[in-house]
Amino acid sequence: MGDPTRRAIVECLAERPRAVGELAEVLPISRPAVSQHLKVLKEAGLVSDQATGTRRVYRLNPAGLSALRDQLDTFWSRALEGYQSAVENEEKT
Repeated sequence: MGDPTRRAIVECLAERPRAVGELAEVLPISRPAVSQHLKVLKEAGLVSDQATGTRRVYRLNPAGLSALRDQLDTFWSRALEGYQSAVENEEKT
């Protein structure tokens, strides 16, 4: 999710499921580039796809996004705990 294009794809898919061509129409990259980003997102478990005729329609994977959110919540909690410890140590000195 560190890549701005991948974040843009996730934002588009949050609105509704879309095919590669639909995503390429609203993004400043080519269809092959969209496909490569979707491949990475799929391997990470953040999106899933389904064949619909000759197209593949991509949608967000709720389970993958939930797992990502859990990880981010864990990182955020650790960061806040570290900040709190640093502030408390500063106050003691």
